[in-house]
This record gives sequence, C-alpha cells and structure tokens, in this order.
Amino acid sequence: MSLSPILLFTYNRPSHTLQTLKALQDNTLCSKSELFIFSDGYKNETDKKDVEAVREIIRPIEGFKAVHLIENTHNVGLAKNIIDGVTKVIEEYGKVIVIEDDLSTSPYFLTFMNEALDMFENENRIGHIHGYCYPLPELPETFLIKWTGSWGWATWKRAWKEFNPDGEALLNEIKSRNLSRLFDFNGKYPYTRMLQRQVNGKNNSWAIRWNASLFLKDMLSVNAGRSLVRNIGFDGSGIHSGLQDIYTTQLYTDRLTINIPVIEENKAARKSIERYHNKTYSFWAKVRRRIKRHLKI
Repeated sequence: MSLSPILLFTYNRPSHTLQTLKALQDNTLCSKSELFIFSDGYKNETDKKDVEAVREIIRPIEGFKAVHLIENTHNVGLAKNIIDGVTKVIEEYGKVIVIEDDLSTSPYFLTFMNEALDMFENENRIGHIHGYCYPLPELPETFLIKWTGSWGWATWKRAWKEFNPDGEALLNEIKSRNLSRLFDFNGKYPYTRMLQRQVNGKNNSWAIRWNASLFLKDMLSVNAGRSLVRNIGFDGSGIHSGLQDIYTTQLYTDRLTINIPVIEENKAARKSIERYHNKTYSFWAKVRRRIKRHLKI
C-alpha cells in the first residue's frame, strides 16, 4: 500500500493549528507520510500577527517522512487555497488526504484513509472518503453514502477530475433534474440553499460545489461510522465557524473495519443522518438552541 500525501490548510489560528499537527503526529502512519502545508497569506495588519505565529509553528515541524511548506505571499481565501492545492498535489501523487487547521484526528485516521484509498482505488462509483461522523451509534463502522463531508477527507485524481467549480451550472442542473429534495436529505438540510448562496456570492464554499459535483455524477463516499475527526474550531475564532455544539462528537481511538460487500448507498445510514438533520435543524430545534444560549449568558 502506497501512502497518500496529507494536505493541511492553515490560516490565522495558531493554537488550533498546533492541536491539529499534534494529533497528526500521534497517528500511526505519520512518520511514513508526506505532509504538504498550505499557509494562506494575511488579509490585513490585523491578521498578520496570527498568520506569522502559524508559520512559526509549521516551519520547524517534524515527525513526517517529508514536509513541504507553501506560504502564500497574499491572501487567496480558503476555497482557492484548497482547490489549487488539491489540484497541484493530486496531479503528481494521484490521491490526497485533506484536513484543515481546526480538526483533531484519531490515531487511526490516516490508517482508515489510506486503507480506503487503496481498497477502492479502481471503483469508479466511489469518489470520496470521509473521516467525520455525526454522533449516531446505530451506524455501522463504515458505510457508503451519496454525500461528501469536508472534515477530514480523501479522494483520487480520477474523482477530482469531476469537480466543477461553476456553482451556477451545478445549481441549474440540480434544479432542472428536480433533485433538490434528494440533495437536501429529503428536505432536512439546506444544501441547495448553500449552493444558491455560493452562486449569489454570499459564501465561497468549495465544499458545497464538491458535494454537488459528485452528487450529480451519482458517486458515493466511504464514510466512517465512528468519528475519526473532531472539529475544534467552533469557538468563534474561524472565518467559517461559529459557536456550535451540535457537531460535537468523541474521537474513536480504535481501528475501524472497512466492510462494504456491495457498492451501493446504505439507505439505513442515509435515513439516520436525515433524522439527525431533522432533529438538529428544524425550526423548533433552532429555537431551543437559541434559548439555551440565552440562558447561559
């Protein structure tokens, strides 16, 4: 098994970056893996100090087979940084494992990713691997689903070729094929709205475009059923993060078994995630969270 390079994207959160790197260093395959760190440039003088602090952390980093630093001289933004970085590395290596600077990983995260990359390399119906999972104990250890998450993920060159950065074209196709409800987990999560907001310039999400690209190609994701990733960024410190507890999950610290006998979506797993979305994103769920936050003030 040839190990995939790891791509880490950082910006202006030194303490989070340090936690992310320490967790990676605790992975069993760390010393055998190449690490590419893409450090985005600062937007203004306010960000400059924190960006420089991040670079002070990443420059001397050790413990990997090799470390490659790419420091942008100006700010390009998360979406362009990820799209360009993945495109560049995947062209040479044929596969990538991608994390951002606010993710803490299990010691077996890299093991799971590399095993899945190796196992399904030539399975054209599978285009994505995801290490995060919602706190749903009824899910199997691994499953296939027609959805792509962006918290600790991996893919191959053959699948990345299907990425369409044109959000408007993706949105038009979803609407013309009457797929919005399916794309939105039976109307329980507003992915179509997220894509519309990207088209309108209200967000610059690469992830919603990657999700839509593979969805429209009817491609599946190998998903961990026990979370190998924990998001540590929901403390208000990030550009795209707020104060959230609905995504909180415990890291699974054992090795996952990849047992997928049939290449088809796990309908039971999809239904479980649909119910989770309904429970956490319904109108009354949002009201309860607002009241809870208010009472803590």
